Amino acid sequence: MRHARRRIVRRGARFAAVGGVLLGGLMVTQALASEPSSASPATTSSTETAAGTGSGLVSRLGTTRTAGSWVDSEGRPVVAVTDKDAAAEVTAAGARAKIVRYSMNQLKSATESLRSAPKVAGTAWAVDYKTNEVVVQADSTVTATDWSRMTKLADGIGDAVRMERTKGAFTTRVNGAQPIFSTGGRCSAGFNVTNGQNQFILTAGHCGPAGSVWFADNTGSTQVGRTVSSNFPGNDFSLIQYDSGRATTGANVVSIGNNKGVRITAAGDPVVGQKVFRSGSTSGLRDGEVTGLNATVNYPEGSVTGLIETTVCAEPGDSGGPLFSEGLALGVTSGGSGDCQAGGTTFFQPVTKAMSALGVKLTGQSGSAANPTAEAAAPDPSASQGAAIAPGSAAPGAVEQVGAGDTSEEFLSRLTDPNNIGPGLLVIAGSLVALVATRYIRTEQERNAYRRAYSGTWG
Repeated sequence: MRHARRRIVRRGARFAAVGGVLLGGLMVTQALASEPSSASPATTSSTETAAGTGSGLVSRLGTTRTAGSWVDSEGRPVVAVTDKDAAAEVTAAGARAKIVRYSMNQLKSATESLRSAPKVAGTAWAVDYKTNEVVVQADSTVTATDWSRMTKLADGIGDAVRMERTKGAFTTRVNGAQPIFSTGGRCSAGFNVTNGQNQFILTAGHCGPAGSVWFADNTGSTQVGRTVSSNFPGNDFSLIQYDSGRATTGANVVSIGNNKGVRITAAGDPVVGQKVFRSGSTSGLRDGEVTGLNATVNYPEGSVTGLIETTVCAEPGDSGGPLFSEGLALGVTSGGSGDCQAGGTTFFQPVTKAMSALGVKLTGQSGSAANPTAEAAAPDPSASQGAAIAPGSAAPGAVEQVGAGDTSEEFLSRLTDPNNIGPGLLVIAGSLVALVATRYIRTEQERNAYRRAYSGTWG
């Protein structure tokens, strides 16, 4: 009877151990299947595909019959057209058409008239594709006299121009993803780029002229590098060459706070209506929507053109920080109005334009430095099949741990996280130990039983 019970216990232990191995294997399989892909998510491809459809229709129909394109809240391309025939072509191509009064040529003529007039610091303008207007904003520093003069200029251009007051003042944001310091103030590092030989930080041009020395702390004890090229005003970008010639590990990851970062996989151009994210050392990770392209801002230091206009907030110290969406680098922070309590408007230097002018590409990206976005421009066609993903559901990109190596507590939390393969491996290891232990115990019991039986034969 006792032997029968032992056999039952041993068999139960073996079955439990084998079951544990199978369960652990299933847990590992599920964890691996849920691991985020290093490729650009479907949201990026869907948005880029929709934007490509819209821009392709604009190119085909021409700027006398269209007035821009954007992505709507459901992720579909929308094209502004000036006649019914153009609308029919847009609809036949699978996009949505909106008939408007002014063509892009007429809207550009209005912006040229604004650009040729005497500049007024504290003003900015951009084409609003959705309302078919050129929107001129004037901040709190614009006097009543200048406001009256700008209003008369707008009235002379016609109904294509709309004037509006905005809170705060349009200023550059000197003072980031990671903060960098110089004698001129504090800025944020944008993206790590390379010319094939050395590595640099791409940041805002207003942060400092060529020759500016940058440090990782405000005590000046750790020198990061020196500005080797700067363009401001006109544009707003600069290059800081690392003293060591290379960035640290994780060069293609931008910080978003709490020792976490987003992996940047490529560079591209934004589309009106797209959800975007900005990271800065002052205000952290913030999001908003692209509301305009090719915007002009008249800062007190001078005018900057060709900027991305957004509803993302920013504050002093965020200058130069990265603008991105779904792991795609889009721009570096230039300036704007308002703050992250009341909200505001922020403008960004397009990263593709800056890299093309500087002859650099994103660190870790293949291809020619002179053509840094050649591979980034082509989304995965398979990802665009099926329903479009609304821009509002976009995410910053693949988030991962950055900074120093894992502590023992961090390692333990990752090992026991059910979303990782650690728990499955622990179950497999424990089950194998139990299986080996039961086999060893059985062998020892049989050996001892044999010894007792054998010793009994010796009188």
